Amino acid sequence: MAGLTKFLGAAVAAWVAGVGAAPAAEIELGPRPSFLIDKMEDGPLKDRLMACAAKPVERTLFSIGHRGAALQFPEHTRESYRAAARMGAGIIECDVTFTSDKELVCRHAQNDLHTTTNILGTDLAAKCTQGFTPAGEGNASAECRASDITLAEFRTLNGKMDAANARAETVEDYMNGTASWRTDLYAAAGGMLMTHAESIALIASLGAKFTPELKSPSVEMPFDGFTQADYAQKMIDEYKAAGIPASDVWAQSFNLDDVLYWIENEPEFGRQAVFLDGRDSEDGFDPLKPDTIKPSMQELADLGVTYIAPPIWMLLTVEDGKIVASPYAVAAKDAGLNIIAWSFERSGSLNSGGGWYYQSVSEVISSDGQMYEVLDVLAQEVGIAGMFSDWPATVSYYASCMGLK
Repeated sequence: MAGLTKFLGAAVAAWVAGVGAAPAAEIELGPRPSFLIDKMEDGPLKDRLMACAAKPVERTLFSIGHRGAALQFPEHTRESYRAAARMGAGIIECDVTFTSDKELVCRHAQNDLHTTTNILGTDLAAKCTQGFTPAGEGNASAECRASDITLAEFRTLNGKMDAANARAETVEDYMNGTASWRTDLYAAAGGMLMTHAESIALIASLGAKFTPELKSPSVEMPFDGFTQADYAQKMIDEYKAAGIPASDVWAQSFNLDDVLYWIENEPEFGRQAVFLDGRDSEDGFDPLKPDTIKPSMQELADLGVTYIAPPIWMLLTVEDGKIVASPYAVAAKDAGLNIIAWSFERSGSLNSGGGWYYQSVSEVISSDGQMYEVLDVLAQEVGIAGMFSDWPATVSYYASCMGLK
């Protein structure tokens, strides 16, 4: 990772200063793809990936910047989006929530300001739903919502790496919990937070397309007269106001009703709206038994859903010691659904099974050299249309090498 740090160290100073936006044709991946390829076992896939080393990398829609480039940049910040574009992401995500004055901003959750910004170190901490509580018999805690503050107040905050130290006894220690496989190197200068509308302008200028996720509110809806339908509509309206064609937008939600709202009320945008599948939290969910999952894949398709997006593990299983498509994945394809997977480069090293995102194949995962093996099964056997990644360079290299769009 030393080479990666050296490469990005020179570039980040320009990004933080507000210059150096990556033009559409400028893609720089750094050493991570070659590092992972070097770790692979010898075979046809490794040979093919190595053969692409000297070829220029093309930007593809297959490579999706998950919260930007959140492996090392504070998520949903200007710096994170620029890094994702520079690494070849063809689509970049803004998770959408709202402030107390009902303005749309980019945050992964309405109630994550205590882990993704410096709010606890500012006077705005007094406005948080729950102030900082030090560790004692339980874990340290806090809860700060975008809906606790106005847009003007939101703009005064700086982004940081999403983390908290559960054993902290002080606010300073609580905010200093970044995982060892990430870094605070690019957070030190403070990431610039963005409104949803600002993210649209920036992502367009970077030559990428859009996948906004309408986040579930932490507040009771309606919020001061602001209904869920108002919220879903306002997100779409900001693309229309910016002159962005619906074909460049993949609107997402874990709430199926949001997706159905877009299908009915904004059919051009609803045509490629994405149902994020979080049904693994339901009792009895089993991706090996898709017939028991409701609504079924065919029922979703009959409702007009065209894209489904589950976590990586739901799409894979192990047969005869090999990673293969799961029955869930097969059922989705049989119903004609396009599949987008999440999220690469999000759970640290694969040397000990890969964590939550690889739980269905952990028995055969033991090395970072298998990352491209997993991606290859997802792309070639499952047939996913795109992959979210916290470090898009990894996916960009594969997609360009394989001629994916």
